[in-house]
Amino acid sequence: MRGYRLYTDSTEQERIRGAIRYSREELEEMTTFQLRNICYKERLVEGLTRRLDREEMIRVILKYLSADEQLWITTASEGGLERLQRALRQYARVPLKGDGAIRVPARLVLYEGMAVDKSDGYRVSAGTELNESNVLLVNDQMEICGIFNLHKDNEQRGFYLTAEAGNEWAATANRQYSLLFFRRRDSEYLYKTYYQEQGLPPAQLHYYKIPLADLEIRRLEETDAVLAIDFGTSNTTAGACLPGGAGQAGQARHLKQADGLSGRFLAGEVQFVKFLDSTYKQLEWTEALPTAVSVADCSNPEAIQYEFGYEALKNMRRSGYSGRANVFLGLKRWVNGYNKAIEITDAEGNAVGVRRRDILEAYLRYIISMAEHQFKCKFKYLHFTSPIKMKAPFLNMFTELLPDYIIEREHALDEGMAVLYNTIADGIEQGSFREGQEYQALVIDCGGGTTDLSSCKFEFADGHMSFRLDMETTYENGDTHFGGDNITYRIMQFMKIVFADYYTSGRRTITDIDSLIPIPGNDLFREVDQHGIGEVYAELMRKYAEAEAIIPTAYAQYENRSRDEYLRVRGNFYFLWEIAENMKEQFFRKTGILRNRFYSEHQEEREQDLQITTMERWFLSVRRGAELKDEYEFPDVVFNIKEISQLIKADIYNVVRKFLEDFYQEGRLGHYSIIKLTGQSCRIDVFREALKEFVPGRSIEFRQKPAEGRVPELKLSCLRGAIRYWNARKSGTVEAVIRNQAAMIPYAVSAYTHSGRQVELIRYLDPSNGSPGAVSRPSDVAEVELYLFGSDGQLRHKYSYYNQTNNYKPVLYEDIAKHLDGRIPQDDTDSIVNGETKFFVYADLQQWGFHVLPVARQADQLYLGKGVIFPFEQDVSELDFFDGFK
Repeated sequence: MRGYRLYTDSTEQERIRGAIRYSREELEEMTTFQLRNICYKERLVEGLTRRLDREEMIRVILKYLSADEQLWITTASEGGLERLQRALRQYARVPLKGDGAIRVPARLVLYEGMAVDKSDGYRVSAGTELNESNVLLVNDQMEICGIFNLHKDNEQRGFYLTAEAGNEWAATANRQYSLLFFRRRDSEYLYKTYYQEQGLPPAQLHYYKIPLADLEIRRLEETDAVLAIDFGTSNTTAGACLPGGAGQAGQARHLKQADGLSGRFLAGEVQFVKFLDSTYKQLEWTEALPTAVSVADCSNPEAIQYEFGYEALKNMRRSGYSGRANVFLGLKRWVNGYNKAIEITDAEGNAVGVRRRDILEAYLRYIISMAEHQFKCKFKYLHFTSPIKMKAPFLNMFTELLPDYIIEREHALDEGMAVLYNTIADGIEQGSFREGQEYQALVIDCGGGTTDLSSCKFEFADGHMSFRLDMETTYENGDTHFGGDNITYRIMQFMKIVFADYYTSGRRTITDIDSLIPIPGNDLFREVDQHGIGEVYAELMRKYAEAEAIIPTAYAQYENRSRDEYLRVRGNFYFLWEIAENMKEQFFRKTGILRNRFYSEHQEEREQDLQITTMERWFLSVRRGAELKDEYEFPDVVFNIKEISQLIKADIYNVVRKFLEDFYQEGRLGHYSIIKLTGQSCRIDVFREALKEFVPGRSIEFRQKPAEGRVPELKLSCLRGAIRYWNARKSGTVEAVIRNQAAMIPYAVSAYTHSGRQVELIRYLDPSNGSPGAVSRPSDVAEVELYLFGSDGQLRHKYSYYNQTNNYKPVLYEDIAKHLDGRIPQDDTDSIVNGETKFFVYADLQQWGFHVLPVARQADQLYLGKGVIFPFEQDVSELDFFDGFK
């Protein structure tokens, strides 16, 4: 039995023609082939019988399938409010009888500079005559005090009010406020009046006037609460614990009033920022925002507009994954190069040069603005969790990007420690720890791009005025080449092979996972132990290479081909990547899902055991002969959880084995009373299965709530732990002393002598405070090459140190010892001969890199050259799934 089916439009069910409507803006983002695809699916004969150009095809689609264009007043227009006020006084003379059964909130609380959206809960109910439109806020003299937009609520019956962040709210001497609701054509007249400077012909404006019981316009109050942000490779979360007691400048009261309609605010409890996911026209509020940014408009370099998270992904999808506008994913990888200059392009082809930091700053400020909007307060304190190994570089970056905020540095928790503290806090509340006993914990964090292993020793004491925690943390190991993206890529590989076989076999042959990984599930771990990961996936990789000839995705190899071919191949990659990501999330979000399929938006769900993902359009281009052709039909294919587990089992076991094998062989695993899994990917059952090969199941903390929401608790535990830690310190209930021990370096750094002999300067899993290695060269050498190797012995990166002899300064050994805290023994400098330069190489825990420091001797005098630090990870390890070669 298989399980993620993609039905064709012509089999078993008749799709509903004309059910999807298109706007001009949406069609203009599509390619000509996607427009022709719409004509084919909707049977628009006029668009198929003769060869139409792009504009003509758009005209034909709009003629039959045009979506109603909503003319909402959103962005400010110079003089627009004055024109609107004149039109209202001259033409708003026809109030409609009665109230149209319109019901509005009795009280509105508006905040200067803040948007109003669906989360504010300002719902409007009405009879059948009310439509989406502009709504005016006026006083009893018909003076305009603000502008709303009325949106239809597709989830619940009725409407809700919204307004853009730039909207100005005016409090007047007259406090009798009302809302004016207009017919559609009258609302459009107001829109044209607001945005067009030339006069419009006279008109009669018909409206319902609905009075408000109360209106309050406020300024955001500053709070001492800390906004915690977990900036992730794939997703970002944010949250806070807002004050609820007296003496908080009325903040709790204001928040309760602002949130009275939705009832979300709970003073003194951890609250998460919610983000609206509207990517598939199925609105859903979720605690995680994709770490993605798209360029909306860069025509004005001084006011570049970006779109974030779900909106960025939605626009990429609307353009068929082949639009001109840049979409940036995995921003967390930029930490070591956030000042790098890049060129960005919008959908209209406008291009401008920016720095990566500009994009990062825009994304982070968007997160903060969403938090301030939902919590109705202005934050000044921020706490960022970051990887333990790169805590200092991340905090430096955040401090530089957000200079107007106070970013916690002294007591900032790394990601692993935040997760562990959440567990410790639970244990303290439940009385699980004994005073004076040392506990040891191991934290495995599998994020979107990397997996890290850290350990902690802690002691607990119940003092007479607070709990006391003494904690010592160590970074044990890491794999910057494995994370949630690797799992997505494996699923994408499998899907691509299945689709390629399906399209080339007359839609009858379905590839089975056992033909790609012909090893029984119970023997997979032994196969990895004996022959390595490469043997397990050898057949899959071979078939994936064959599938490239049918469904190409390596778009970097098409840069010298035609624009059409390049865009089609790039579209194939991003489309397959996205549906693989969606399928991964749906399979592992709920353990009860056995099978999954994609299907057309208007087909009915027929099988109850399937998780259904609706798709608006199908984007694959398949090679037919010498050309790439659009595939219009959804492949009749179903994927199931058993084969996906078989697919990723060896990958997950391999990374767990890499981390824990030495611990197991040395007998150290028995010392750990807690083994904590965290990160969105760790909730997969295969992780626990792999861990049981090394540790007893009862030692693994792998709890999943039965009614878990879209974002699993394992993902939120990092953020929750950081917030609880900060509040415990602030309230004085916990006194914590945290010490960071020297990290274990999961890399080796080498150089080669003149004879080709390899000299290991930093050994694999050396502590970061270890003794320096050294390699000698003649003093006039211009360049020294250094090589970084991973745990698998593969070359990760090559560095070049450029020797500048004019920068050397005479020193004594005491100066060198002081410079490096005595880490270079005097014997190592005394042995340097005249004409020799010894290049010392040593790790740096704070900067997560290694230093190169040259010491030379000339005429019996020591000279010290310029030290340089190289990061261990360039853009977090250079493993980029979006480089166009996958």
